[in-house]
Amino acid sequence: MTDRSPLSAVSPLDGRYARYTEPLVPHASEQALVRARVRVEVEYLLALAGLDATPLEIDADQRGHLQALYTEFDEGDAEVVKALETQGWKDYSATNHDVKAVEYFVREHLPEELEAAQWIHFGLTSEDVNNLAHRLLVKPAVEEVLVPALRDVRDALAKLARDHRDVPMLARTHGQPATPTTFGKEMAVYAARLGRALGRIERATDGLSGKLAGASGTYAAHDAAYPSVDWPAFAERFVTGLGLDHTELATQVNPCDDLETLFDALRGANNILLDLDLDVWLYVSDRYLGQEATAGETGSSTMPHKVNPIDFENSEGNLSKANADLVFLGDYVTTSRLQRDLSDSTVKRNVGAALAHCLVGYRKCERGLTTVVPNEQVMRNDLEATPEIIGEAVQTILRREGHTDAYERVKELTRGRQVTLADFRDLFADLDVSEDVREELTALTPAGYVGVGDRLVGELDG
Repeated sequence: MTDRSPLSAVSPLDGRYARYTEPLVPHASEQALVRARVRVEVEYLLALAGLDATPLEIDADQRGHLQALYTEFDEGDAEVVKALETQGWKDYSATNHDVKAVEYFVREHLPEELEAAQWIHFGLTSEDVNNLAHRLLVKPAVEEVLVPALRDVRDALAKLARDHRDVPMLARTHGQPATPTTFGKEMAVYAARLGRALGRIERATDGLSGKLAGASGTYAAHDAAYPSVDWPAFAERFVTGLGLDHTELATQVNPCDDLETLFDALRGANNILLDLDLDVWLYVSDRYLGQEATAGETGSSTMPHKVNPIDFENSEGNLSKANADLVFLGDYVTTSRLQRDLSDSTVKRNVGAALAHCLVGYRKCERGLTTVVPNEQVMRNDLEATPEIIGEAVQTILRREGHTDAYERVKELTRGRQVTLADFRDLFADLDVSEDVREELTALTPAGYVGVGDRLVGELDG
């Protein structure tokens, strides 16, 4: 079978968006999964050789030869494993079993002088290999690809926040004009939220946990062969040696609560960016944000003037798809009929697709953030056109001065009415307040009523 053009790809992840998802290939492809299985089988064989109870001995040269099976694993090796599974290879008939094919691959590539075929996959069930292999792929996929991409988004938000920390902007609550803010502070809110979400993702990734306990989670085959060995302790050393936590109690299946926690943490970050995508889209619609036009780019097939917020729309779509997949995956992989059923096997093959939709969403959002420019004059025009927003400040200052009817007086002036600053000044002239307070009230302006918004940007870490 020849390589297909991206134009023939069934999924846009391997077609239209392949340039974005390429960094995930070493962690999410079929070849990557096979390589990870080979790693588990090889390292398990080496661990068995380290037990005093077994007669298996592997010297340094043989160890290097075996570890090269996965460190130098390439497409040709993957094709051999696939042939062992689906059509047969050399004297082997097709296994129709992906892990058994890996076992035979390792057997056929043992050092010539090493008689260890019977020790490959000794006492294991396929799930012992698979649960570890999947986590050995998911962990670096998140740590080395998704987390850096999210940090890039956070950095872009932090830059916008710092560059425009003191740009006043009309806020909207319930879609209506509200107490002003600054554009920089609003971006800082998202940067801070994303920073906390990154912490949750990193903790969840650190908590990925592997199982190595045999067909029903009792180490039965291991114990039958070598009852003097503390197999749970052996399993803990082996699993933690792979960089994972150890699942002490399991059926044949690793319960996957750790994966659900990670998927939920990713979904939390995605929800923050979905919120951002929607807000930025509205800011563009209100012309609070302009977009840098790319030479030669077309915004509409019929309206030549259009510069659409396509990066944020694309991010929204991909993150929504990712979240749907992450919810499904989290719900599905944490259940299994009795001690084992195989329905999760095909489901787990879609983890990479969910991560890929995350990655496309992150990159599109980041690209959009680097092309938007605040339109300060439009923001100021809106502020000047809505002087009623200083009403909150007026009634609060009057409360300070002991006016129990402050709220009601401002409400009577402003609610449901179009007012001007002159209307406020007429109100101030009739108030029983000191001249200092009257001057304080008269000095209020919509653009100046932003509290300490600019200072809050300084709360961002790093």
